[in-house]
Amino acid sequence: MNDEQKNERAFGFIPLNERKPKPRRVGITEIRGPYYTPLGIHYLEDILETVGSYIDILKFAGGSFALMPKRALKEIISLCHTYNVWVSTGGFIERVLTYGPGMVDKYIEECKRVGFDIVEVSAGFITIPFDDILRLVEKVQKAGLKAKPEVGIQFGAGGATKSEELAAEGTKSPQWAIKQAKRLLEAGAYLIMIESEGITENVSPWRREVVAQFIDQLGLETLMFEAADPEVFSWYIKDYGPEVNLFVDHSQVVQLECLRSGLWGTKSTWGRVLTYKK
Repeated sequence: MNDEQKNERAFGFIPLNERKPKPRRVGITEIRGPYYTPLGIHYLEDILETVGSYIDILKFAGGSFALMPKRALKEIISLCHTYNVWVSTGGFIERVLTYGPGMVDKYIEECKRVGFDIVEVSAGFITIPFDDILRLVEKVQKAGLKAKPEVGIQFGAGGATKSEELAAEGTKSPQWAIKQAKRLLEAGAYLIMIESEGITENVSPWRREVVAQFIDQLGLETLMFEAADPEVFSWYIKDYGPEVNLFVDHSQVVQLECLRSGLWGTKSTWGRVLTYKK
């Protein structure tokens, strides 16, 4: 049996929206790895064996990789690479920053050594000069890794901070965040991760106009939106189409791909999500 036969889709006579082959620049799906639930190599292999062709990136959250045996971490990363899935650190670098520049250098070196492809550069819990963020992006890229900076409008974003605490912190100007994102892209950032807090998370009503401003000024292909809630990623697909880049929990990847493919949906998306390819 050749690879094409091995990966032939069941019920292949049922037409689906066409997906670009990996590595994709649009329609990227990044899934959360271990954090809210453990995720080891056997569980992950089940996910990748069944829906790996729809997953582009696996992201560790909360520095969870630092709790694992190095052997187990390397096995997870190697398995992802077998299925052409890149692996990201998540935004843990902001914790490492509190230990000083020397520790940051060791962290980036170790990320490369164990096989990470992407280092997310975030500062949701700390205050750091923007030029320092640019220097971190440059350092990550010099190490031969992809830098994915995180940008948002909510002070104190990240983790599971209560909405009342976030409301007390206030929000940043969307235009200031967009200006930062432009400079990060000019510095060579792989993608800009848009933090959901203050936009579609812990805020009512959603700040839909902020999403529109980001897309209008930066382009759909440069952005990835955090959307770890079915109502949120359904809205993104409905309003911006199946090629919007989204970050979801690993438990939600099948539901998301049903929407992207036009296979299934809710009352507001049923039969609405289409592509036209020649």
